[in-house]
Amino acid sequence: MSEPRIISFGCRLNAYESEVMRAHAREAGLADVVVVNSCAVTGEAVRQVRQAIRKARREAPEARILVTGCAAQIDPERFAAMPEVDRVIGNREKMRRETWTGLAQRSDARHATGTARGRVGDIGTAPAPEIRDPDADAMRHAALLTRLPAGERVRAFVEIQNGCDHDCTFCIIPAGRGRSRSVPAEEVIARIRALTEAGIAEVVLTGVDITAWGEDLPGDSRLGDLVRAILRRVPELARLRLSSLDSIEVDAALKRAIAEEERLMPHLHLSCQSGDDMILKRMKRRHSTRDTLAFCEEMRRLRADMVFGADLIAGFPTETDEMFENTLRFVEECGLTFLHVFPFSARPGTPAARMPQCDGALVSARARRLREKGREMRRRYFDSLVGQRLPVLVARERVGHTPHFAEVA
Repeated sequence: MSEPRIISFGCRLNAYESEVMRAHAREAGLADVVVVNSCAVTGEAVRQVRQAIRKARREAPEARILVTGCAAQIDPERFAAMPEVDRVIGNREKMRRETWTGLAQRSDARHATGTARGRVGDIGTAPAPEIRDPDADAMRHAALLTRLPAGERVRAFVEIQNGCDHDCTFCIIPAGRGRSRSVPAEEVIARIRALTEAGIAEVVLTGVDITAWGEDLPGDSRLGDLVRAILRRVPELARLRLSSLDSIEVDAALKRAIAEEERLMPHLHLSCQSGDDMILKRMKRRHSTRDTLAFCEEMRRLRADMVFGADLIAGFPTETDEMFENTLRFVEECGLTFLHVFPFSARPGTPAARMPQCDGALVSARARRLREKGREMRRRYFDSLVGQRLPVLVARERVGHTPHFAEVA
């Protein structure tokens, strides 16, 4: 093995950051390294990360194994103690160019104690991005990403925000990502412009809580203002897509953009988590099922062909059979097409971990039923497309996506 290998888990933000790390590692000339970009959203996710690390060592015994991401940020000592791991890198450090040039300049020999070296900064003190020359930085960033042999040539993720200020009872991610921090609009626009000049046709705006974009910046701009500015100032961009949204935080400008901007794709992925109001309260979510239903109805009035996906958790503590059935009905009532289903997994240190837990077998069974419901809804939607003529952006050989995110062969 000579090229850096990236093993990425979790969200679209991690996928974006993995590509940036790959670019930094290649630019630094790092060879024979495996970078594991971890996820901490569930206990199962952490287990899969540890499993992948062990497998990577078996497959590449001479490679350096570097572990980063949210699981490494939250519990660096646990990963540093793994005999397969050579270095642990924090979420702040992994995005810095100098981290990778530094790794290329020195050996990562272990201490005599047998534990991996590492640098994991306090994510809670992570500053907002300071942009001195957005155009120069964006051009370099685009050049790095579009040189990647593994990357899709026509589609790219762009981070606009990181961190989260909310305190949902089940979520450990703020401990891994820190407080909400927005990328200034000028940097976002410059980066997207550079990507389009390099041949990218579709950009996905991503972050931990993108509907919080702008709250920490001067002025009163919100996500909708950023979307309108991107589409106005980068007319060459064919498609703009949004990653997961907190529907209760969608601002008026974004609603207008959904109604008026054809280049903003008619597919929204909602952070719902449950279809039962009592469970939503116990999760400390900021919306009710009525709020989400009303939002879906409003979006379909604004854009008749709007399609929705959603994150849903099965088997949250105290969830009864009736509460779970409410979630199944909620999927139908909202017309949710693309489901991301997570079996509840207690994360130590979160309030939900101290609540009365559902039986593990029951949690798994409910997750299976939700996934079956998701497959049914997706089949139903795909059947409705048969015979239609739709534009398809081909991202890789023989595979592309419609504006509504339906994959087409």
